[in-house]
This record gives sequence, structure tokens and C-alpha cells, in this order.
Amino acid sequence: MGFLLEAQHVSKKYANHLALDDVSISVPEGTVFGLLGPNGAGKTTLIRIINQITGPDSGRILFDGRLLEQKHIEQIGYLPEERGLYKKMELGEQAIYLARLKGLSKKEAKQRVQYWFGKFDMMHWWKKKAEELSKGMGQKVQFIITVLHEPRLLILDEPFSGFDPINAALIRDELLELKKKGTTIVLSTHNMGSVEELCDNIALINRAKKILDGNVKEIRRTYASRTYDLAFRGNMIAFTNAMWTGGELISQRTDDEGMNHVRVKLVGNATPNGLIESVIRNAEIHGLSEVLPTMNDIFIMKVQEGNSTLGTQSNYTE
Repeated sequence: MGFLLEAQHVSKKYANHLALDDVSISVPEGTVFGLLGPNGAGKTTLIRIINQITGPDSGRILFDGRLLEQKHIEQIGYLPEERGLYKKMELGEQAIYLARLKGLSKKEAKQRVQYWFGKFDMMHWWKKKAEELSKGMGQKVQFIITVLHEPRLLILDEPFSGFDPINAALIRDELLELKKKGTTIVLSTHNMGSVEELCDNIALINRAKKILDGNVKEIRRTYASRTYDLAFRGNMIAFTNAMWTGGELISQRTDDEGMNHVRVKLVGNATPNGLIESVIRNAEIHGLSEVLPTMNDIFIMKVQEGNSTLGTQSNYTE
């Protein structure tokens, strides 16, 4: 699998503020790539450079293996965090106008807008004006405008912000469908649930530097802490004594049906099989599953780790 988008050693400085410091990312074609980081980390600066709104001080951007050029804009769809529609212009005509700016003929633009408005059950909005819409409805219109020219690369900055759960699920489903059709998606978000649900790979930027990147599943596995959830029937004290020095009991509860649910962290050279062997005479085991850290856990840990090195507190809030 090749890379559709590559940023190579990109740096950018504004006055006395270093926004990006030698940042490199590689986005495989046909995947969803999460661009993560606290507010002010440098994500939006990198996105603006990719969209040729501004240029890097050093480094370069490659699109499909070639230096990024103005002509590539027609193959990119960008939904910024700060949305904007012409308030007095009818939505249908506005969508057609913006689609034509991406290179579509008037006929083709109208056909695609009608298709997407129909798909989202929005045909009755055609003659409405943007000022008549709620924030969520306006975002749906802007999402359509972003994707209707069928870009090879789709860049979304906080696409779920302000959406209710139903519309957020609608957009997630559409993103997965676009991915199936071969669209490459860069997703900048603070919603770690969306990252685990949608993203194949991520890069985490903090204080202008990339501090983590890789495959989401592999990253979660790398940061696993040898912790397991175990369900059993039996005496809790006998179970704890039987573990002896092989495991540390982190939490425990008993449900209404008398099933014990415990979380255990393995100690020393202990293994899951060894844990079961040590307690099997004192417990009827009903389930054992490894507890992997969430991307939210890893995000906070890495950001705080980096900020601690600099002797400051994280500026990220959940």
C-alpha cells in the first residue's frame, strides 16, 4: 500500500511561536488517519499547509509521491473546524456554486448535489438559506459540499463537533462508506472514541513535535499493562489468597447473580495461564479478557509525559 499524503520534516514558525518542529507523517492510501493533539499543538497549522493556505518554512508535502502543487486542490476536500456558509444564498444553489469551484460542470454539480441532498433527506432544504438552519443542519450541508466532488483526500477538522448522536452516527457511516470506495481520510479530532472506531493509523503532535505515530491496534498493544478482567464464581477471599504473589487485585465487584468480576494486574513473570492455574481450585472461571488501554488513556499519558519533561502541565482537557 502506497502513501497518498506525506509530510517530510515540516517546520513552521510565526513570529516567536514555533508551530511545527520537524514533523513527518505518512498517510497510507485508502485509510483513515487520525491527526491528534491538544489545542495549540500544531495540527491546524499542518492542515493549512497541506491545503496550501500557507507554506512551510522548511520541509515538503508530497501528494501521491509528487510535490504538492496547486492542481492537487481539486483532489482534496477540506472541512475546517470553523464552518462558514453564505447566509443569504439558497442552499441548493450554494452547493452547486461551491462544487463548480472544485472543477465540476454545472450539470454534474447539480446531479451530485441532488444525490447527496436526497441521501440525507434534505431536498426540502434546497431553497432554504443558511441563516435559517441550526448549527447541526448547517454542518450536514457543509459535509456534503466537502465530499460531493469525490476527492481522493478528505481532511476533516473536528467533524463531529456540535452533532447530536444520530447525526454523528450518520457522518461516521458515510466516512466508512467513503473509505470502502477508496477515499483517504485525515481526521483531526479530540473524540478518542471516534479514533478507535474509525482510524487505522494516528500521529500525535504535542508542542509542535510529533511524539507518537503508528497503527492504532499496535499502539494499544504496545502500551498494554498486563491487566486482565476475570469473571468467576466462588469465594472471593479464597480466590485472592490463591493468586498469592502472581497478581495484584485492582478492583472487584459481585453482580446480582453472584458472579464475581475482578480486574487483576499480573506481577513479575506471571502469565494468564499461570493465573488461571493458581486459582482454578478455588474458582469456577467464566471468562478472562485482556484490558488494553484506550486511545484516550494513551493520549493523556503521552501528552502529560511530554509536558512533564518540559516542567509544565498539559493544556488538554477532556
